[in-house]
Amino acid sequence: MIEDFLVHLTKDDVAPTLAAPDLFASPQSPPLPKADVEAFHTFVAKGLFLCKRARPDTQTVISALCTRVKEPTQDDWCKLLCCMRYLNATRGDELILSADDLRVMKWYVDVGFAIHPDFKSHTGGGVTMGNGFPISNSCKQRLNTRSSTDSKLVGADNMSQLLLWTDLFMAAQGHPIKENILYEDNKSTILLLSNSKQSSTKRTRAINIRYFFLTDQIQKGKLRVACCPTGQMIADFHSNPLQGSIFRKFKQQILGQAKVLPPIIEGDRSVLECQHSSPTGSRH
Repeated sequence: MIEDFLVHLTKDDVAPTLAAPDLFASPQSPPLPKADVEAFHTFVAKGLFLCKRARPDTQTVISALCTRVKEPTQDDWCKLLCCMRYLNATRGDELILSADDLRVMKWYVDVGFAIHPDFKSHTGGGVTMGNGFPISNSCKQRLNTRSSTDSKLVGADNMSQLLLWTDLFMAAQGHPIKENILYEDNKSTILLLSNSKQSSTKRTRAINIRYFFLTDQIQKGKLRVACCPTGQMIADFHSNPLQGSIFRKFKQQILGQAKVLPPIIEGDRSVLECQHSSPTGSRH
């Protein structure tokens, strides 16, 4: 993919990160020349294949560029070039997968609230069984939400099909899932998922009932929702253009270069122990 790129990249033409913090922004920029539009589309498609098969760490930027293939601008081309420079710098990185227990799946889901120019949010998430993320997702939400709690509830629903399909797939392979854990970093979202309308307030009452599908799965024992502090929420990598040390930390965990440790909750207490208290959400 690097060798086929139209812009010749030398070994010193590298980037330390995938994208700048303005990845999802759409600044005023001249349209890409027609001669380059097809090339832009081609390399975004190649990047989509790559991020699904071998380099899930590139999925956030590829997801953003996928929304721009119809009318790409010079700014979009610069974002693609930055991604190529990052890949050029990390040619040796590989996806390393291993499982501590094939019957335990740990899902991380996070949302970048109102991060797109049209104020729609962005869902990121993935699953691990020990080392590396065999399945990950990064996508723009289809509707506008009024709060981060609403957007995170929609984000959990975005991941529900993958979550439940993987459960059935593993059972078909002879490894029935013993524990299916969904990690969230917003306490209000956890309460809504666990209690449905019982924890709903005036701000969340208008949410469509279909976004409480996971509540039914929790009550049936097919899913357990648990709290994960924001600083340990690996899915943040797929919902926001991270930078610096947090980018490197989560990237290593997603590629299996570092161990994914269980989230450490202050006082070792689950938020679900406080279900009957007033649902106060953490800001993200």
